[in-house]
Amino acid sequence: MLGDGRVHMLGDATWPQIDAEPPAVLIVPVGAVEQHGPHLPLDTDTRVAVAVARTVAAATPGTVCAPALAYGASGEHEGFPGTVSIGTEALAAILLEYGRSACRWVPRLLLINGHGGNAQAVAGAVRRLRYEARDVAWAACDPRGSDPHAGFAETSMLLHLCPESVRLSMIEVGDTRPLTETLPLLRAGGTRAVTANGILGDPRAATAADGLRLFDELTARIVAATRTWAPDEHGRLKAGR
Repeated sequence: MLGDGRVHMLGDATWPQIDAEPPAVLIVPVGAVEQHGPHLPLDTDTRVAVAVARTVAAATPGTVCAPALAYGASGEHEGFPGTVSIGTEALAAILLEYGRSACRWVPRLLLINGHGGNAQAVAGAVRRLRYEARDVAWAACDPRGSDPHAGFAETSMLLHLCPESVRLSMIEVGDTRPLTETLPLLRAGGTRAVTANGILGDPRAATAADGLRLFDELTARIVAATRTWAPDEHGRLKAGR
């Protein structure tokens, strides 16, 4: 049953289980399929979102973790083969209908966003759902002090979560300029206009130990925010300590 102390995945459950012991919160990882440099897999953001969602569910009574929504708004990375973007408008529509459906049987819905480019769609859908009187919120997989893309933070977390997926021999430095400096170029021409290898940051010093630290700090904040459940005006859970 759902109260036996294990992390329960919605995809593994049956409807009588959900009917007999409905969860208080359904946690939904939202990821992306996009380039992450020559050393990280295309589904990096989904892997991180799933790991965060499962960890938050394990630490928060009455929660169930749903299968991931694995495609997102990744248009800025379409200059690199392998990237598949469904765009902001489509993602927002999917999340809106997802929330309307899921909230028929679960009182609260939490979206765990693994890709920064999804933020507009996620926040927009959550605002609409909250306007419709549904108790929906979102949180982001944004380790404190992280670099923008495929750099130290993401590489470290994947070395912790799934080290076999990191191509160690392919790790190299990317564009290390501050995001405030490169953002106009990114908006005008996408990631490829800024970095030839797709990396924004420097992953060369990444370690599994750093990944564990970053991941634990991130999940602890989201667990605390989930327990407090105080969404801001954009529907984002206020960060825990």
